[in-house]
Formats: sequence, structure tokens, C-alpha cells
Amino acid sequence: MSEFRIEHDSMGDVRVPAQAYYGAQTQRAVENFPISGTPLPPALIHAMGLVKLACGIANRDLGKLMNTGKVRLNDKQVAAMLDAAREVSQGKFDDQFPIDVYQTGSGTSSNMNANEVIANRAIEIMGGDRLQMSKPIHPNDHVNMGQSTNDTFPTAIHVAVAMQIKNDLLPALKRFHEVLADKAQQWDKIIKIGRTHLADATPLRLGQEVGGFARQLQLSIERAERALAAVLELPVGGTAVGTGINTHPEFGGRVAAALAKESGIPFIEAVNHFEGNAQRDGLVDSHSQLKTIAVTLFNVANNIRWLGSGPRCGFYEVMLPDRQPGSSIMPGKVNPVMCESMMQVTAKVMGNDQAIAVCGATGGQFQLNIMMPVMGHVTLESISLLAGATRAFVDFCALEMEANIAQCEASVEKSLSMVTSLNPYVGYEKASAMAKEAFKSGKTIRQLCQEQNILPADELTKALDPWSMTEPQA
Repeated sequence: MSEFRIEHDSMGDVRVPAQAYYGAQTQRAVENFPISGTPLPPALIHAMGLVKLACGIANRDLGKLMNTGKVRLNDKQVAAMLDAAREVSQGKFDDQFPIDVYQTGSGTSSNMNANEVIANRAIEIMGGDRLQMSKPIHPNDHVNMGQSTNDTFPTAIHVAVAMQIKNDLLPALKRFHEVLADKAQQWDKIIKIGRTHLADATPLRLGQEVGGFARQLQLSIERAERALAAVLELPVGGTAVGTGINTHPEFGGRVAAALAKESGIPFIEAVNHFEGNAQRDGLVDSHSQLKTIAVTLFNVANNIRWLGSGPRCGFYEVMLPDRQPGSSIMPGKVNPVMCESMMQVTAKVMGNDQAIAVCGATGGQFQLNIMMPVMGHVTLESISLLAGATRAFVDFCALEMEANIAQCEASVEKSLSMVTSLNPYVGYEKASAMAKEAFKSGKTIRQLCQEQNILPADELTKALDPWSMTEPQA
């Protein structure tokens, strides 16, 4: 059996791997872009299949596929084409998408890759020879009917991003929030010392501190929802430059409706197809929300890392689970590896946001952005990294965190900031002098007050009650 077959496109003959489902234009792109060895992410490939399915449904329902001159198909051929598109959306042909992500900036190569795979697979479903040069189901005439790469490829990016946020990122963030909220409730009676500037501050409850983390995650969930909302408008229907040339006026709306039905996400047709085709501001907006989520996750993980520092010479107010040996030279050392993993992931996402901003700002001229493949790749990478790191952090760290009650409470009485509650009694200047004296002498604020008879015993007990310092007082 021959290793190659001959396929043909508008530029001539091309040698294609004999059993490949893709054709000439895909092979040209494989040869033109030997850049990174990284193909489009699977989520984007699946979204392309879903978009082609929705486009096929719209063209079928509009009568375009069955009634358009030389490109007319019969009902069985249309059904086969739709089945093939669905198979691509289900990930059955991921290995047939070999084009490097750093390719033509519109994504034309990958759009044609999808068209070729779907056409050849549809021919095969019909019992035909998908390897023959003449295509009864044609990549351009049928699979790409009423479409341009310029509107369908960004549509696929939006669909992939929205689906990944809905199905991957949001569940991970919601679970993390639930775990932190539960810890906050469990630890609400544990008093500890606060810290500002990494210096001793007034007391608070460990549950209050972790409750603050939980609120950060709640806000992150809202940001993820806004990130999804930013990509709900779909460019499909604008075709080449936004005018909708070679497509039906209802096409964009019908495709958006079909995608909404398939995904359960309320996609809509772009309000303005010239904006929808030309600019990727929605994607920039979406990723900016992901960046903010990354900032939050970095902060939460880093705070937990600090709280777990020790065990003898750090804070050690929260005991983190031991996951693995921490040193190749120091026996018994254990490190906060899950915190470090999360922090590295979020640093990458923050860097990705710069790439997205540059692509959005400089890639779009007039009627087209020409940096879309990398924008799709980077955004989906960020979503995947954030979701994966969050799941791992919850499973291997947050769930098993324990409060070190003794350590939390031990530092409260020693804190010089206990003097803050004496401000109403002695004034700021006197309280400041007492804090300095206590530090110099090594005494606690309570001991100093007792020695100097600052307040009667019952008033002093009330003034220096740590619990009362954790809530506003009337």
C-alpha cells in the first residue's frame, strides 16, 4: 500500500498521508508551519466540529444544501455530513488535526482542516471512497457553505472558551469556595493574631480569615461567569468581512440558536457583524477576568502557605497535609508543594493575559484579527490550568487542612497589638509608649497594665478580652 495519496486544491496537487482524513490544504499547512509541534487544543477542535454541525443544521433547515444548483446534496448526504461533524465535536478525530497553532492568523488552515475531515468522513459514512480525488461531499461547497474562516473560527473560539468555563472552571471554583466556607465555619471560634505588613496586628478569628478567602473565591465565581458572558456573541453569519456575503440573512441567528441548544449556553448572534468579525475585544475581556481569578488564587494559596509555615520556626497556625518529601538533603523536611504548584500556574495565566492583550490590540486591523489561533490556544490553556490547579489544590491540600489551635492562641497574649483596645482608656500616645515598654521588657501588655494599675482588674479583663477584639463593639 502506498504511503501517500494525491489530493488537489486550487494551487495544484499535494501528497497527503495515504490514510489521513484531511486533505491538500491541511497538508500544505503542516509543511508550512513546522513551528512548535503544538496543534490546536482539543477543546477548540471539538468546538469547530460543533460549529460545523450547527452550520450544517442551519443550511439544511434553510434549504440551502438541498436546493443550491451544482452543490445540491440529498437528505442522506446531509445527514452523513452532520454525523461527521458531530463525531469531530466528540473528539473522535483529534489526531487528524496536525496543524501547528502558530499558523495563518485567521485560522484558515484549521478551518479547512475541519472541512476536509468532515467531508471525507461523511463520504465514508455514505459508503463511498473518501480517498478519491473527486468529492461528492465537498469541504468548501458543502461543509463550509455560508461561512468564512473569518466568522466561523472566532465563533469556535468563543464556543470552546464558554464551554470550558462552564464545564471545567466554574465547578472547580465552586467546590473550592464550598471547602473554604466550610473551614471558615469550623474554625470560627479559634482566636489568632492578625498580621498587616507581615507584622503583628490585632486579633481576629481563624474562621474570619479563611472566610475572607472564601469570599475571594465567591467573587472569582462571579468573574468566571462574566468571562463566559463576554464571549456569548458569535461572529458567525458575517462571513468574510461582516457583510454576510454568500449566506442567508437568518444563518447567523440560526447557528447561534443551534449552538445554544447543543451546549446549554445562551449564545446569540453578534449584534454588529463588523465588530464581531474584526475585533476580539470580547476574548480580551474574558481573559482579563481569568487573570483576576489567577491573582486571587495566587493570593489565597500564598496566604495558606504562610499560615502553614514552620513547623517549629514559622507561623504554623494551619497544618497542611504532607504530600511528599521536601528535600533531597534535609531528612524529614516537608514543603507546601500544592501552594507552590498553584502559584506557578497563576503566574503563567497572568503572563498569558499579556499575550492576549497584545494580540487583541495589535492583531485586529480593519475587518479581521490575524492572531486568533494563539488567542484561542492561550485562553483555553489558562482555563485548563486554572481548573486543574484548583481541583488539585482542593483535593490534596484544602480538604485536609487542620487548624493548629494551640499555636493560634499562643501568639494572641504575646502580641503588642493587644494594646490597641486600650486606646479608649489611655489614649494613643500612652498606649504607644506602653507597647514600646512591653517590647523592651519582654512583658505582655496585660502584665504591664497590672504592674502599673492602668485599669481596675475587671475593666482590664474586659478591655483585653481577645474575643471582643474580633468584632465591633457598641
